[in-house]
Amino acid sequence: MEFDDLPNADSSNDDAQAHNNFFSKKLEDTRLIEAEAALQASQEWAQATLNSIGDAVVTTDLSCRITYLNCVAEKLTGWPSADAIGKPLAEVLILVNGQTLETAANPAQRAMEENRTVGLAMDSVLIRKNGTQLEIEDSAAPIHDREGFIRGAVIVFHDACQSPIQSSKLAYQAQHDALTGLPNRVLLAERLSRAIGLAKRHQHQVALIYLDLDAFKPINDSLGHSLGDSLLQAVAGRLSECVRDTDTVCRQGGDEFVVLLSEIEQPQDAATIAEKILTALAAPYRIDSHELRITTSIGISIYPDHGINAPTLLSNADTAMYNAKENGCNHYQLFRSDMNTLKQQHHHIEFQLRQALKEDALFLNFQPRIDIATGLVCSAEALVRWRNPVLGLVQPSAFLPVAEARGLIGPMGHWVLFEVCRQLQTWQEEGIEIVPVAVNISTLELQDQSLPSRIANILTKTGLDAHFLELEVDESSLVYRENDVSIATLDALSHLGIRIAIDDFGTGTASLERLKCYPLDTLNIAPCFVHDMLDSPENSSFIEALIHFGQILSLRVIAKGVETQTQLDRLSLQGCDGAQGFLFSQPLSALDFTKLLGSGQPVYWASPIDDS
Repeated sequence: MEFDDLPNADSSNDDAQAHNNFFSKKLEDTRLIEAEAALQASQEWAQATLNSIGDAVVTTDLSCRITYLNCVAEKLTGWPSADAIGKPLAEVLILVNGQTLETAANPAQRAMEENRTVGLAMDSVLIRKNGTQLEIEDSAAPIHDREGFIRGAVIVFHDACQSPIQSSKLAYQAQHDALTGLPNRVLLAERLSRAIGLAKRHQHQVALIYLDLDAFKPINDSLGHSLGDSLLQAVAGRLSECVRDTDTVCRQGGDEFVVLLSEIEQPQDAATIAEKILTALAAPYRIDSHELRITTSIGISIYPDHGINAPTLLSNADTAMYNAKENGCNHYQLFRSDMNTLKQQHHHIEFQLRQALKEDALFLNFQPRIDIATGLVCSAEALVRWRNPVLGLVQPSAFLPVAEARGLIGPMGHWVLFEVCRQLQTWQEEGIEIVPVAVNISTLELQDQSLPSRIANILTKTGLDAHFLELEVDESSLVYRENDVSIATLDALSHLGIRIAIDDFGTGTASLERLKCYPLDTLNIAPCFVHDMLDSPENSSFIEALIHFGQILSLRVIAKGVETQTQLDRLSLQGCDGAQGFLFSQPLSALDFTKLLGSGQPVYWASPIDDS
């Protein structure tokens, strides 16, 4: 064998090295594949983990472009992951302030800039892909690599309505009034049922006090809802100070409140609290630049006397409250069983009265007033009447309180004002010498700042001169409702040329200082004082003092309710300017009053009513 044919040692070594390299590469490839598989498995595990949690997770790179969304993030944002990845965060995660709707700061950018975990701003709202809004909360944090360098950011958030804090907040909101913070009717029903159960077990009583503010709507409408809200908040505060910690003050809605006295020994306990509430709420309220006075009507029901369950007690307290309102406001009534019958009757009257207003079924009577010095008719009072096809002639005492309590006094008052002005202008166009006619204005109307403009429109439409219209305001209205609204309203009416009278003077507590704030022209002495003026020298002197009081203020004084010649003679001696009453005439129909005006004759010698 030749030497050249022998195996080459170097060649063998190369083959061995190649063989080793081959197997080494195969091993590396295997390890790489295994590492990639492990990484893939790890990523899948991480993704599965992120998809299984309840929070939304969004990651970004350094440029705030989205690199990942889990399935909760897809659901909350409305963006599929495939569409969102690579887009700017601000395009997918649109955040605004829930109060102002201004764009909120980018939480990922802030987290990377400050290199720390940051919380989302309070009231953060997410604008979803479809435009709907979602309140969210949580945080954003920077993402670091092994060397500690920031490589992006992660944002974790969830639906705020699902958080324990928010759930607690929503539960509170569901049971409390947003404006006053008082318990609402939901929480009242729960506490009332619990109080009834305890009262039944321990043999004590429970009281429910139902309140409705008198004449709140005109204040709210004329001075604005913001001031009205402030007034309701002030009322809520005063009510809370009138009761024990164990009692509940609830805002039932609008201007209605309910007080639950969870344990009383006798009904008088509830009456004592009601009196305390009346006093507390009647004190003046200083809100912004306004001084306001407002009163309330209260109804009381007692467990178990007036009901053994919550709905019955609440209904009966409401019934008693309306009974209080229909009997003059600013006082309380304890429920009586006959009130339900009255309530049904009043509901029927209310329905019929609404129909009468729609069908123009009301009419006016006119009671003349005479000038005591001449005996001539110097003015008259317009009195609304209602003849119902079923009920017949309904007395004003039966339907006027219902109208005021049920919100019909405004429409009825407007009808009376228009009809008086229309009738006066018609008589004038027929050549009849007319006299001023007085119309009574309710407390509710006095609080309405639109009243002057509405009356101005009526005068324009009918063509009547303003000085032929006189508006009468009860003294009690000025005492209990004295505020900027009533003064401004009466000033505006006076500037139109309308005469203003204070009615039933002497029955309230108006002072000279208070009365001088109002633009008054006439003072009407209440009939009760005229009726008793001859019973004693003191009564006669009181009438004389009222007359002098009016004259001090340069007011024309009219005595109402004059029924005898002796009364008239005494009034004449005391210097009274005018008189009204059955001595001269009962209320007359429009036709009969037309005849009286047309005669131009004095009525001083009209046959007096027998006063024996």
